[in-house]
Amino acid sequence: MAKLLNFIPKQKGRSRGLFRQRCILFTSLTYVFSSLCLADQTTCGNTEQARELSLLIANDKGQQRSVLKCNPTLVMLAETKAKDMAERGLVSHFLGGSPNTRIRNAGLTLPEYYGDAMSNQVEALAGGYITADDVWYALKTSTSHRQHLLAELPFYQEQDQIGIAFYKDYSTPHVEYWAIYLTKLIDTETSNNDLKDDTATTLLIKRQKKFDHVPDKGLGIVTESGEIILQPKKPDE
Repeated sequence: MAKLLNFIPKQKGRSRGLFRQRCILFTSLTYVFSSLCLADQTTCGNTEQARELSLLIANDKGQQRSVLKCNPTLVMLAETKAKDMAERGLVSHFLGGSPNTRIRNAGLTLPEYYGDAMSNQVEALAGGYITADDVWYALKTSTSHRQHLLAELPFYQEQDQIGIAFYKDYSTPHVEYWAIYLTKLIDTETSNNDLKDDTATTLLIKRQKKFDHVPDKGLGIVTESGEIILQPKKPDE
């Protein structure tokens, strides 16, 4: 279970505050709640459905993270992606670039050990599920999605920034579209300021954590017809 912290400012039609809890625990980005028991909850997402899903992810008994921060830029990216999928009638990771590239193009900085052009360590998608309960059940039955969203692998456990979106259009093939971004981000401005130490004794600050295994979720998606697992071809294939 993870505390869900929320830094999203108050906006019309969107909730603000934290993912607090009901005896399980979340956190968004404005306040932190230390109790792992029941508490009130505010959520992370562009719609009520997306906010419900954020609570399910953060409060799941299998969640290995202790904190999740609701990132407003990731929420906007997820909303754009969900609408883009609906407009194209597709549930696909590669619309306007790979998931990792999409985050970088938004001006956010991923750790240096994250993949580039064909990589996905950050995005989960689903189509055709009406409720948050239904889509969360489907995502958890997919090994790669469950490992990512519940941080079952060490690589994912440092990911603490989340943004979720839901979009619905009856004129499209899947009708309902879900997009989740969950990642670690590097604050380059803060990192650079941290290096300006008044003392002259600091020779090295290691900021990146390395992993023996860097997973790649690939192109797999979850739809009402079941999970579709796609893998990108390497340039020499």
